[in-house]
Amino acid sequence: MPKQVDHRGRREAIARALWQVVGDRGIGHLSMREVAGEAGISLGQLQHYFASRAAMLSFAMDFASEQTALRIQRGMKEFGDHPHPRDVLRVTLAEMLPLHADARAASRMSAAYVLEALHDENIHEQARTGLSQGRRRVEQLVRQAISDGHIHSDRDPVTETNLLLALTGFTPLIELDVVSPQEALDAIDQHLAGLFTE
Repeated sequence: MPKQVDHRGRREAIARALWQVVGDRGIGHLSMREVAGEAGISLGQLQHYFASRAAMLSFAMDFASEQTALRIQRGMKEFGDHPHPRDVLRVTLAEMLPLHADARAASRMSAAYVLEALHDENIHEQARTGLSQGRRRVEQLVRQAISDGHIHSDRDPVTETNLLLALTGFTPLIELDVVSPQEALDAIDQHLAGLFTE
């Protein structure tokens, strides 16, 4: 009987190898040959799954986003079936910062993806769509919190969403040891405490 190949698993392994290349060596070393070597496969095998560097990068970014969403879901379990929106936002913002190995890999991958998106129309549109969807989810949380009375009704949901997402700008400061992870978390906590009425 022919051996069953887990194509999704192979793609994910390649994506993780790409993260490793970006994290260890930087975007300048992000070539299909480098990723194939990191993944322990031939260039031909990698090209069987991804026809181009852009296709490989796009999949790796989508996979990073999926993994971030799963970490957020796991982080929410301790808050039960009806978590307070402040806790949802705190977990979400914390997972978008490079505070542990998986989040660092996703963060570095995201930085590489944005740089690539500036010069590739297809990647630009995909990146813009993904970021817009993420932003909408945060704004929905803010609007619901205002509607439920957790945030004062005089707060503008668009501005508050933008301010919350601005807190993810701590990423380069953490990566370059300008701000400590705890200082970034303290700033997030202080901001959320001022935003929520309860």
